[in-house]
Amino acid sequence: MSAYMASDAPPDSLAIFRALADPTRLRIFHLLREMELSIGELAQVLGQSQPRVSRHVKILADAGLADRRKEGSWVFLGLGSDACVAPLFAAIDDWSRDTEDAWVVADRARLAAVRADRAAAAARYFAEHAEEWDAIRSLHVAESAVEQHIMAMLSDGAIGRMVDIGTGTGRMIELIGGRAASALGIDRSPEMLRLARVKLAEAGLDHAELRQGDMYALPLADGSADLVILHQVLHFAQHPAAAIAESARLLAPGGRLLIVDFASHDVEELRARDAHVRLGFGDDQIAGWFSASGLGLDRIEALVGDKLTVKCWLGVRGQRAQLKAVS
Repeated sequence: MSAYMASDAPPDSLAIFRALADPTRLRIFHLLREMELSIGELAQVLGQSQPRVSRHVKILADAGLADRRKEGSWVFLGLGSDACVAPLFAAIDDWSRDTEDAWVVADRARLAAVRADRAAAAARYFAEHAEEWDAIRSLHVAESAVEQHIMAMLSDGAIGRMVDIGTGTGRMIELIGGRAASALGIDRSPEMLRLARVKLAEAGLDHAELRQGDMYALPLADGSADLVILHQVLHFAQHPAAAIAESARLLAPGGRLLIVDFASHDVEELRARDAHVRLGFGDDQIAGWFSASGLGLDRIEALVGDKLTVKCWLGVRGQRAQLKAVS
């Protein structure tokens, strides 16, 4: 269960021990400790049918030991709340301090095939879309320069609870998530979430959370984040003011919203070819939307490219505008 939507219900010890009394469910519990998995992937590792695995997962979820999330036609499983799972794993680790059970080692080895399948699917997707992405990159400064500016803008203070809206391949979590107390990526696209899982696993960030969701109606509580990022997302928004207001709703007092997008431009081909709804944004637009959402515009940075200028706008919850412009 997400740290951003914690449950107040106490663990039911009877339901927990009943759930773990079955060997298959104990294996599933261990597998979810390694990484989030779909029902199909669990069936692949366990060598059982998907309906049978689904029944086991329901029992684990009802006991609070697993968390189910639907992404398109897939259902992904993660561990339940820390209150339920942490004491159990502490006990299991203590019991097997010297040697791991053979079934744990064997199941972990089978997970390698799942990781390989995910990586192959991701490689195919990137190969199919590389040309169009390269066409956009050629219009602006290198991504590495943008990322250096992002890191610098977020260097003065703890990251805390991070939410990356429109996470795509999970690059912002890959870049910043290691410094965060927790990291959650949200995207509407199940395909992009599957790519993000591969990238974050390769980066050793298996336990960053990924969830399908809409930037206008985020499935998170008010004040549940310390940093929200909209990285190259806002130009796809039909209603950018509403997207900013929803992002700001998540911020705790003093929390920060970072928007990385294009300055206003006239590259019409991006609208026709790449479905950009907005051809960039002006500083006054962003400042107005920030102010309406209870944010002070703290800093602007500009990175001038060939035809496109990348802008970074940083807003702070509950702060008056204290603008620091850098170009």
